[in-house]
Amino acid sequence: MTAVTRLIRVGLAVALCVALPACNITQRLADMGEAPKLSPIENPQAQKGYQPVALPMPTPEPSAKLANSLWRPGARAFFKDQRAARVGDIVTVVVNIADKATANNASNRTRATTETAGLTNLLGAEVSGNGTSSGSMIENIFRGATPGALVNGTSTSSYAGAGKIQRDETVTSQIAAIVTQVLPNGNLVVQGRQEVRVNYEVRELLISGVVRPEDITATNTVEHTKIAEARISYGGRGQLTDVQQPRYGTQLFDIIFPF
Repeated sequence: MTAVTRLIRVGLAVALCVALPACNITQRLADMGEAPKLSPIENPQAQKGYQPVALPMPTPEPSAKLANSLWRPGARAFFKDQRAARVGDIVTVVVNIADKATANNASNRTRATTETAGLTNLLGAEVSGNGTSSGSMIENIFRGATPGALVNGTSTSSYAGAGKIQRDETVTSQIAAIVTQVLPNGNLVVQGRQEVRVNYEVRELLISGVVRPEDITATNTVEHTKIAEARISYGGRGQLTDVQQPRYGTQLFDIIFPF
């Protein structure tokens, strides 16, 4: 192997490693022996990949005004509504997920096929019992053959499959989310992020979605079940998460290996 070939192979390996999103070797080496760093507080609208929510909106209706009244329609407090209503306001999202699912599937399939074909007569050149015939060509083709069983095929296939899914998930937490957008019909787009570092592991809780102002309680809280288009992510990063992940080579092998 020449030096040029070695350089080409090394370059391809490096390029492949850089191309893989999971290849963060440089960052991991820089953080060796240190706790994972927390993400800086940033404007959600300025983050990479942020996209404003666009949903079908009903026809705007003019707000009703009551003359000679100190009460404002829709207000929960006498003087001022303390709930989140504008961009930048904070609302507390109560996450209480308790999902359980069990599914059992089984399938069986069996098929048997038998095919038999014969040629007892061919233009008068029948094969005799001792394997001879009246034509030399037919004799050469069907010498010693049984005319009634020239083709005999048998096929048998069997398939059995079974699958089982058992899931039990429980996530209970509260997270303060920021109103990032007010839709034309008054619904609020909220987005929240919470990071907690314990020793050398960072636990992350992300939530985003669309909330109706009517679903926000008087204590400025809303349940996660009242959030439309909810996106909830709970995970972590750190040494424990790295140990639980397969090696990059194993992941690559599982993706490209066809068998």
